[in-house]
Amino acid sequence: MIEFKEINLSYDGKKVINDLSLKIKQGEKVVIAGTSGTGKSSLIAMLLGFALPNSGELFFNNTLIDEKSTWSIRKEISYIDQDVNLGSGKLIDLLESISKLQANEHLDFSEQKIKDSLQHFELHSDIINKNIEELSGGERQRLAIIIAIMLERKVFLLDEITSALDKHLKQKVADYFMERAEYTCLIISHDHVWLNNPSAKVFNLEESRWEQ
Repeated sequence: MIEFKEINLSYDGKKVINDLSLKIKQGEKVVIAGTSGTGKSSLIAMLLGFALPNSGELFFNNTLIDEKSTWSIRKEISYIDQDVNLGSGKLIDLLESISKLQANEHLDFSEQKIKDSLQHFELHSDIINKNIEELSGGERQRLAIIIAIMLERKVFLLDEITSALDKHLKQKVADYFMERAEYTCLIISHDHVWLNNPSAKVFNLEESRWEQ
C-alpha cells in the first residue's frame, strides 16, 4: 500500500529523515512516534507530493510518487491536520460546495447523511447554519473529520487530529478509525488513545524501528 524505501530528506542543509524504510500494508493503522523535529509531518508532506526526498523512493499502491503521479494519488487520500482551515462563511455553504464538485457528485451528501455524521461525533445538527469563524477548535476538528469520511476514501493521513478534543471525544474518534478494517491510516499523535490502541502499530521514527 505505502512504502518508504531508503528515504533521505533534508531542509536547508539539515537532515530531517535518514535512510528510512517503512512499509504500511492495506488496512494497517500505523502511529508515528517521535519528538518534535524528527520528521513526522514530513512523511505526510512526501506522500502528498509537497516534498520530494533527496534520495530514495516512495510508493503508493506500487506507483512511484513523483511530479507526474502526485495529483492522481491525492485523489485517493484524505488528509486531516490539527490546524483545521475550513475557510469562512456558513458551514452549510461549504458542504454544498464540496458536494457539487464534479469528483464528488456520486457521493452521499444528503441532509440525513450529514445529520447522522454530526450526531455520531456529538455535534448538534444546527451547527450547519453557523458561521465557521464562530466554531471552537474542537468543533472544527470534528467537522474536518466528518468531511474527510464523507469523501469515502480509504487512506487517511491524520496529523494530531484529536488535539483540541476532551478525553471522551478523543477516544471516540480514535475508535472510529481503528475499528474500520477497510481504512489504512498513518497517524501522527502523542495521545495515548492512539498509541495504546490494540489495533495500532507504533513506529519510532527517531530510532527507525517498530515499538510493537
